[in-house]
Amino acid sequence: MASVTRTRRLLAWTGNGLLVVFLVWTLVPFYWMVVTSLKKDKEIYGFEATLIPRHPTLESYRRVFVQTPFVKYLRNSTIISVSTTIASLVLGCLGAYALARLRFPGRSLIARSLIFSYLVPPALLFIPLFTVMSMLSLIDTREGLILANLSFTVPFCTWLLLGYFRSVPLELEEAAFVDGCSRLSALVRIILPMSLPALAVVAFFSFTQAWNEFLYANVFVNSVEARTITTGLTLFIVEDVFFWGPMMGAACMATVPPVALYLIFQRWVVKGLTLGAVKG
Repeated sequence: MASVTRTRRLLAWTGNGLLVVFLVWTLVPFYWMVVTSLKKDKEIYGFEATLIPRHPTLESYRRVFVQTPFVKYLRNSTIISVSTTIASLVLGCLGAYALARLRFPGRSLIARSLIFSYLVPPALLFIPLFTVMSMLSLIDTREGLILANLSFTVPFCTWLLLGYFRSVPLELEEAAFVDGCSRLSALVRIILPMSLPALAVVAFFSFTQAWNEFLYANVFVNSVEARTITTGLTLFIVEDVFFWGPMMGAACMATVPPVALYLIFQRWVVKGLTLGAVKG
């Protein structure tokens, strides 16, 4: 009995130690990013690296707002991410409900193809997507980026919501149909309220994917008017010179919206991810 207790304690200490290591591994880059944004140029490019700024300053943040079109990048990323999230929710809900409740030829094939289409690397899609965007005159536009982002958010969102919708008892919808509800009304009044954790996961995934997306934004956009934050950060690199202070300041501000969104919907996101592990 004593040996079993010691083994459990050893495993617990080992697990806690690994968690501490992974926590430090995750937080150190963020800490270094914040610290660098608060340093002066002389301290950043000096020979002696410091863990704490000797003379903290907000000069890098001032340069970001005054000397760069960071506000435009922030506005574009917000418009693109919010639009992608809303469109992913609407299309994902409609597609998942159709696959979960309606009976039509090819339903199983479409359901399986969703996950396969999501697994295709974006690097293999940007060339054909660029051709399509050129034909539709959507190159260098926010609308083009929104449609490009939907190519990998909608399949995942539909596939995730499909399992949740299948778990909702069919009897609830049948009772709603007896009361005069249409299928769309049953979806809005019955299915969606019972799938709020899944909707939170889908919204958070779509927003963060669109906010952090770089490849499509770098290929499809050239002008400042449609550039996003992720591609805007590359402008702080001029040939072989890296402007670390403004770059880290802009990166710090770029992390605020996703983190804030997660903190707001944390309870639903964690519940949705946990339930998603057991739903089929």
